Amino acid sequence: MKKDRKIEITNSVVQDLQEYKYMYITDLTGLNVEQTNALRRMCFRRNIKLRMVKNSLLKRALEEINVDYSELYPVLHGTSSIMLCDNGNAPAKLIKEFRGKKAIPAIKAAFVEEVAFIGDDQLETLISLKSREELIGDVIGLLQSPAKNVISALQANGGQKIAGIVKTLSEKSE
Repeated sequence: MKKDRKIEITNSVVQDLQEYKYMYITDLTGLNVEQTNALRRMCFRRNIKLRMVKNSLLKRALEEINVDYSELYPVLHGTSSIMLCDNGNAPAKLIKEFRGKKAIPAIKAAFVEEVAFIGDDQLETLISLKSREELIGDVIGLLQSPAKNVISALQANGGQKIAGIVKTLSEKSE
């Protein structure tokens, strides 16, 4: 491959890495053309970009970005592809669904929320990760719960009793 082509591919990978928040490095070795095409279609439907890339060019691209990807360098050997998306657990769910009882595609590493997950044994952990938006929703739900309980108690038929008790207590303290 000529140097100009390598630079072009590296720049393209850098652009993809900057565009998407999450990256999975996978090994598709053992998939035939039909299976690979099926995986590509599933990725397309779920807004996951699947891209084959040489390890040396991927490492160069990772080094050009202002994020510390050094933990991922040891897995850059053999055949690698990258899955890029804006949802941290979407590729893990897709991989689990796609492979069924097989071990292909295998996760070499994932970079989610600036944390590196190394190895295929991290699949279940990656599936259970919640996105930032899901976590914010959970916190808001927890914060709203006590207020909802108070409001529902006041609106219930016992609300009149509570209002009476509060009025009595306020008069009693005077």
